[in-house]
Amino acid sequence: MAGLPDKEKLLRNFSRCGNWEERYMYIIELGGQLPPLPDDARSADNLIAGCQSQVWIVISTDEAGNVRLFGDSDAAIVKGLIATVFILYQGLTPRQIVELDVRSFFNELALGQHLTPSRSQGLEAMVRGIRAKAANL
Repeated sequence: MAGLPDKEKLLRNFSRCGNWEERYMYIIELGGQLPPLPDDARSADNLIAGCQSQVWIVISTDEAGNVRLFGDSDAAIVKGLIATVFILYQGLTPRQIVELDVRSFFNELALGQHLTPSRSQGLEAMVRGIRAKAANL
């Protein structure tokens, strides 16, 4: 995730987009910055239930106890939403992930107002899936 911006830069970049078409293009661009997910990680254990598209998320911790996230989707916009969620959780511990309320950040980006209902549900499913996986670490 070295290529992804931090939360503050994401907010600045998002606010510079002139309209929602540009914001969608930026979200897709973020998804393109995710490292490739190995084929063996595309397993049922890593598949996130509740997403219309296929979404795989792998979670582990580094030596310092911070979470490392890897993911992919078969849909470009969803892959970008995965990257957006990963930006929120960069550098956090599993406990911090479980306790973090991401809704305020999504409100700042106005995602809930501009995503289709199925994408909003998928985004919620991703967050629930990551929080559940973090709780098990």
